[in-house]
Amino acid sequence: MFKKSPKSPITILNQEEILTILGEDFECEGNIKCKSTARIEGKITGDIVVKKGIILGDKGIVKGNIDTETAIIFGTVNGNVRVKHLEIKATGNINGDVKTEQLIIEMGGKYNGKLDMKIGPEKLPEPEFKKEPSFEVFKKTATQNIG
Repeated sequence: MFKKSPKSPITILNQEEILTILGEDFECEGNIKCKSTARIEGKITGDIVVKKGIILGDKGIVKGNIDTETAIIFGTVNGNVRVKHLEIKATGNINGDVKTEQLIIEMGGKYNGKLDMKIGPEKLPEPEFKKEPSFEVFKKTATQNIG
């Protein structure tokens, strides 16, 4: 009778086992790549590529690009973000371009940059207009009224 609504990727990421944790004291200069879900509380200067997802804690700072499936941003990103599902929390701040399919921004969350989202099938078609110039329409109307 009642259907269960499917869980969103953000909810799934919150419930995912986190195998990679970079704590507040962690500072890294260089690119990071991992397959599992990662939680970052420290400071990263470099690009991050994570297969499943990233949770950037409220004290986390990334100076570089992020490429992942799902991201929850509590901290600060100074770089571009390419992600399928993105949630910017109230303490979150992104300064850079974002490419995503799904975006959620909590009240207080900040985003400064260009946004590129895929448009779903519900996009309305462009309206069709007559190709006849308006001057020609006026000319025909004036001729009909005179003659």
